[in-house]
Amino acid sequence: MATDTVTDVFEAHRSLLTGVAYRMLGRFADAEDVVQDAWLRWSAEERDDVREPRGYLVRITTRLAIDRLRQAQSRRESYVGPWLPEPIATDFGDTAPDTAERAVLTESVSLAVLVVLESLSPLERAVFVLREAFGFPYGDIATALDRSEAAVRQLGGRARRHVEERRPRYDVDPAERRALTERFLAAASGGDLDELLGLLAPDVRLVSDSGGKSKAPRRVIETADKVGRFLFAVAKDPVPEGEFRLTEVNGAPGLLVLSGGRPDTVFQVEVRDGRIQCIYLVRNPDKLGGLAG
Repeated sequence: MATDTVTDVFEAHRSLLTGVAYRMLGRFADAEDVVQDAWLRWSAEERDDVREPRGYLVRITTRLAIDRLRQAQSRRESYVGPWLPEPIATDFGDTAPDTAERAVLTESVSLAVLVVLESLSPLERAVFVLREAFGFPYGDIATALDRSEAAVRQLGGRARRHVEERRPRYDVDPAERRALTERFLAAASGGDLDELLGLLAPDVRLVSDSGGKSKAPRRVIETADKVGRFLFAVAKDPVPEGEFRLTEVNGAPGLLVLSGGRPDTVFQVEVRDGRIQCIYLVRNPDKLGGLAG
């Protein structure tokens, strides 16, 4: 296989490999590192017996991601405050022209689902990502994980039940979610506490991730009164040279706060029955670099 062909084959699958690795790890930088390691292995190994490059590359990437995830899980035990996935700007463009396929890709990359995936074992997460997000047959997943197909089906069933039991039941029209995000921004930035409280569900939760590197709550805040008053206090202490942008984050509307042109905070709301049910707030600067520009 000529060098340029080797490169071309890999680049043709880079987007898929990055998508698998990100859903496995929840951090785009880690996903890129895994894909780079996969490239080094692909370019260095003999490939004469590789009949299906796509499956071969997914197998390498998945195994590398599992190893990195195991290391990351031990580090997260000492993480300061709640841990949230790294938010990414999403625009599937023409990669998922089919509406149903686009919906699957969007849900599998949502912050709410990625948070639930954190509670799976690395093998369960791998099976769930490959099967539910990308539709790989169980036989191919078994080969990728060096497990029997029966074992993989068992892992997949357990992972699917776990996710179904724990992921939020938010079936909201994207336009409604965007409208509520806009109203949330207007109420919070305008200091209208009554309007803000009217947008929040009574049992709303605010989950913030700063990694101890920025000012943010280190515990989950619950109830409309406590969340509303926290946000009201934040609004009274504006970000220097602050700028607000509505953007798509992890397949859904999000609010990006810039300070001096650099990403400072990302807000995203989950909506149910016309009220904000959960607010994700990411302020760890290590997780915001990908939203610059």
